[in-house]
Amino acid sequence: MQIKTILLPLLITGAIGIFSCSAKEQSADEQTQKDNKTDILSMRIQYTDQEIADKGWEKAVFAGGCFWCTEAIFEEVEGVQSVLSGYSGGHMDKPTYQAVCTDTTGHAECVQIVYDPALCSYETLLDVFMKTHDPTTVNRQGNDVGVQYRSVIFYTSEEQKEKALSYIRNLNASGYYGDPIVTEVVPLEKFWPAEDYHQDYFAKNPDQPYCVYVVGKKVEKFEHLFPDLVKKEYK
Repeated sequence: MQIKTILLPLLITGAIGIFSCSAKEQSADEQTQKDNKTDILSMRIQYTDQEIADKGWEKAVFAGGCFWCTEAIFEEVEGVQSVLSGYSGGHMDKPTYQAVCTDTTGHAECVQIVYDPALCSYETLLDVFMKTHDPTTVNRQGNDVGVQYRSVIFYTSEEQKEKALSYIRNLNASGYYGDPIVTEVVPLEKFWPAEDYHQDYFAKNPDQPYCVYVVGKKVEKFEHLFPDLVKKEYK
């Protein structure tokens, strides 16, 4: 999904304060008035653990800022079967978007990815994740600031933990980023699916300002860095 939006520097400067959590929250609330029953890309399916095991698939859970961005990127990755936006890493049961945005629940906006390891390895998902957001900023992605926007790898097994830690060590050693990586690597305790209007948000709302100026740019970055991983329907 190529988004060819060209922004004048003056426009960027004037609008930079607009596309933050408060503006995103307001626009998201407006989506509650829309019909969210249409499964645009069939990427929000909540497969059971038994279904995943029977198919030989696996799960990965990442938090890298706004989940609209992370979700949109991984929906395009070849081998990914389902992407679900949600919350993890906090102390509140059944968190809501409004509660998480108060920066008091401890949750991070994250995505649960169901993928086919025969088509896409966990290491590949790590590579996409770590190179399509900024893993060197604490509790921040661009103008989105707060603990809900921190960078986290929620591992589901010791194998995932070791692969994540090894990947981060190697990426740090390579000097890919000028600053140290601050991504947390912690066990997944509970994943809470986000409200229905957040699911497939970019696909449903490509012209929404936050999607144009923030999400779309991150999707473009993924397509540029990983052209061979883009599903054919997005090329």
